Amino acid sequence: MPARFIVEADGGSRGNPGPAGYGAVVRDGDTGQLLAEAAEFIGHATNNVAEYKGLIAGLKAARALDPDASVDVRMDSKLVVEQMSGRWKIKHPDMQPLAAEAREVLPRGRVTYTWIPRAQNKDADKLANEAMDAGRDGRQWEPRKPAGAGTTTGTGGQAVAAEELPKPPAPKAGWAAPADLGTPTTFVLLRHGETPLTPEKRFSGSGGSDPELSDRGRWQAERAAEALAARGSVQAVVASPMRRTRQTAEIVAARLGLEVRYEDGLREVDFGAWEGLTFAEVHERHPEDLAAWLGSAKAKPTGSTESFTTLTHRAGVARDKILARYAGKTVLVVSHVSPIKTLVRLALGAPPDSMYRMELSAASICAVQYYADGNASLRLLNDTSHLR
Repeated sequence: MPARFIVEADGGSRGNPGPAGYGAVVRDGDTGQLLAEAAEFIGHATNNVAEYKGLIAGLKAARALDPDASVDVRMDSKLVVEQMSGRWKIKHPDMQPLAAEAREVLPRGRVTYTWIPRAQNKDADKLANEAMDAGRDGRQWEPRKPAGAGTTTGTGGQAVAAEELPKPPAPKAGWAAPADLGTPTTFVLLRHGETPLTPEKRFSGSGGSDPELSDRGRWQAERAAEALAARGSVQAVVASPMRRTRQTAEIVAARLGLEVRYEDGLREVDFGAWEGLTFAEVHERHPEDLAAWLGSAKAKPTGSTESFTTLTHRAGVARDKILARYAGKTVLVVSHVSPIKTLVRLALGAPPDSMYRMELSAASICAVQYYADGNASLRLLNDTSHLR
């Protein structure tokens, strides 16, 4: 007989919105035995987003244990329980794709939702707080095997250290996607055009002067717009909210007749005291910090609160939000060097130091396709043919 599971899930945000994380546990529906745990620090988000993320992780962990199981979800979020039960409408645009993703994990007839008081959801709440604590400390929550459990910890929701990425599923034979996977979601990744800092190769992150495009940068954005319009496949535009990416996205979107949606997770990393400096100047002023940063994804630039590990978290969250909202479509994603390289290396399952081995020119185009089974395929890297 198929198993019967209980999923307890929770999420929290310190600031709402603020640093956020979720936790979920899976129990045997008959004995109450703890079978799986999942938790993750998800970066800057609201309580509701974190709660939905916890629900999705719990459902995926249950499915990994038995894809034919029936599941009773128990949460202290009245909002999530009522919305997923169909009694309340889902009006917020950030909640709609998350609810849709949750419904796709298991058939609706095999999942029920029950509200419980917070005191009865303490295990999931504890995991969510552990994940947020880990994020605060610049690390990731690590799963542990429950005492006496007959299975390992759940999959699909736990955080993974940047240096220990999960191995991607074995690629399918041939170049074409199997028909049963449907149409892949395509990210066309466009780096913004030049700013006055770009030709001088100065650090320019989210903690600096937020420069605008130079005349050449605008020209590059116009050339990219012409090339993308000629291809005719872009159906949506999402961009980092920083000035140079906004300007680039607006030029392209106007040519394509589309609106721009902004996603904070796509912004460049904060380079702290290195903002506006060249590599040589940073080497001269902060040699030890620079060496540490080049040697570990967990190290931060001098005075910064962000490492490449932190960037990986929020870029991954942004990716998942875009995938949920635009499933099966081609999306132009206008961002910066570090977020684009991060998305490329995650698609390849490559280690963090692979970012130092990629060239990404101003206004260059990359393309990644994402399939329903979790596979990703890099289709294009650093294409600048439209600028010649």
